[in-house]
Amino acid sequence: MDYILFGLIAYLIGSIPFGLIVGKIGYKTDIREHGSGNLGGTNTFRVLGVKAGLIVTLADILKGTLAARLPWIFDSDINLLIIGIIAVIGHMYPIFAHFRGGKAVATSGGIILAVSPLLFLIILATFFVTLYVTKYVSLSSIVTGIVTVIAAIILQEIGLIIVTSILTLFVIYRHRTNIKRILNKTEPKITWM
Repeated sequence: MDYILFGLIAYLIGSIPFGLIVGKIGYKTDIREHGSGNLGGTNTFRVLGVKAGLIVTLADILKGTLAARLPWIFDSDINLLIIGIIAVIGHMYPIFAHFRGGKAVATSGGIILAVSPLLFLIILATFFVTLYVTKYVSLSSIVTGIVTVIAAIILQEIGLIIVTSILTLFVIYRHRTNIKRILNKTEPKITWM
């Protein structure tokens, strides 16, 4: 019963479309009608700028952290990582935005932050180093996911290995069109780094 209750709350938290909220309230813009049409931080950066992009990215990270920490907050012994995964599903397929959400990156990072702050710092460093070298946000997200799984294997934590593998598969699946564009050399690169 706890899993159903916490899972439902986590899904609803994950479903909060911060990209849509920030765009409509702060900029009178529906970011789904611009750029990639995605509700995540990357499209927010492209469409609305750095300030809005940072707000959305941080909010998406924190909703993953909050959802994963629900069992801890309410003193339940159910698995934080499983509840976190449900929040990521909510982020990708939000009930509050016609099931058109983000690409799972920031919210997945938020789950890692909730359970292993050290690993979160490692993946943050991996993301920005890869971004500096390649200038592709999408490729940086995929590489970071793979490095996260490798780090979990090194840490020999079976739950973390399973969950980071699932999250990385989500990230790769949600970036499948980006992968095609990278191979075709039509994927946009960042210009600010």
